[in-house]
Amino acid sequence: MRLPNAAHESRPWRIREIVPDFTLEDVWALPAHGGAEDFQTLLELMTSGLPDPANWESLPTRVLWRVRDRLGSWFGLGRISVPIDSGRDDAAGKLPIPGTDETSLTDRLPYDLRNTAADVHFDSVPFAPLYRTDIEFAEEMSNRTVHAVGHLAWVDQGEGRYQGQMAVYVKPRGLLGKGYMALIKPFRYWIVYPALMREIERAWNTRVPR
Repeated sequence: MRLPNAAHESRPWRIREIVPDFTLEDVWALPAHGGAEDFQTLLELMTSGLPDPANWESLPTRVLWRVRDRLGSWFGLGRISVPIDSGRDDAAGKLPIPGTDETSLTDRLPYDLRNTAADVHFDSVPFAPLYRTDIEFAEEMSNRTVHAVGHLAWVDQGEGRYQGQMAVYVKPRGLLGKGYMALIKPFRYWIVYPALMREIERAWNTRVPR
């Protein structure tokens, strides 16, 4: 379920020192609970344990995903996203972060966070990992409307229990990006995120215990 932004901002997550110029778009409690040692399981699920959104069980989500890609090809927005520094001359990953000359947030990482997520790979979504700790993971993506950061956390609930939490930071690209983000917000909240939560819950409940 969606949480107040304060649920994220009240904790000393490392991501906050890296993206002070980004807007915290939303925060979500994930249907994933476990012990302190289970964060790695959640990270693996979120990066490589979920189907491609174009193949989710939710028909509206599948339709939205394909419509967005079609519109992207018509209006020059590209597909939903392309990998950071993908090597293609036209890759959105080579676009600078709005208001900067950076194309990635990796140079902003403190020394102790650099190369901590080099072994993380994504199966079906073109994100790029930023860093990982025992209870945090951050990733970035770029397209022609926005540079965004996803933050995954393992939040201590007391008595040895933890719950997953996801936050999204954004920096839209000009008026087009702001308009696009406003346009898709209802679809994200009413269709995409509810479907994502169901996919996470299904995968978490059927995971093979370590």
